[in-house]
Amino acid sequence: MRGGRYRAEGPEAEFEPGSRGRALRNRLGIRSVREMVQRESEALVAATQRLIDHTRVEQRFTADDIRRMHRLWLGEIYVWAGEHRQVNMGKGDFMFAAAAQVPRLMHELERGALRELTPCRFQSAAEQAHALAVVHAELILIHPFREGNGRCARLLATLMGLQAGLPALDFGGIRGKTKQRYIAAVHAAVGRDYRPMAEIFGAVIARTLRSRANASSARGRS
Repeated sequence: MRGGRYRAEGPEAEFEPGSRGRALRNRLGIRSVREMVQRESEALVAATQRLIDHTRVEQRFTADDIRRMHRLWLGEIYVWAGEHRQVNMGKGDFMFAAAAQVPRLMHELERGALRELTPCRFQSAAEQAHALAVVHAELILIHPFREGNGRCARLLATLMGLQAGLPALDFGGIRGKTKQRYIAAVHAAVGRDYRPMAEIFGAVIARTLRSRANASSARGRS
């Protein structure tokens, strides 16, 4: 969405005329970054609720499910929503999977982690954190879409968490030093070391459960 976040190469690296190279070309002709952030956020809230309503507890997620999630969220904003990216992308010195490899890698994700770890019906927090970490890290490393990969990966994690009986996950604690730990955990997953990401998700689960407990306590006092 904003030109400074990622390096991109190829024909998909087009920006909305008049946006000074900050807003990606979009269906709505939006040139303001602030307006685009608001539109994407509103669309994500609506898509999340629809997916929560329609995701089955016993559902095994597929690569096509992830594409549908992305299309449901951003389909009214970008023509390429739900389509695998055609541009190579990196962040800083770190390059995500080459665009030409994305379809194969998503197929491998479906046949591997998604088949093994969804539906996410694990009982212990450690098992839940591991399942969420593996799927999340692998999806981030593939980075299948031109925009919205992190948010789509968090949305999938939320749906998996609901399958495990958790409330909607609270990712609000991933900032500051924890954000740096998160980035390091993504890098560690390149070597299939998922322990750092599992620690991140363990903290997310704990924060989520504390928030629910606090909310229940507050309702009980009212």
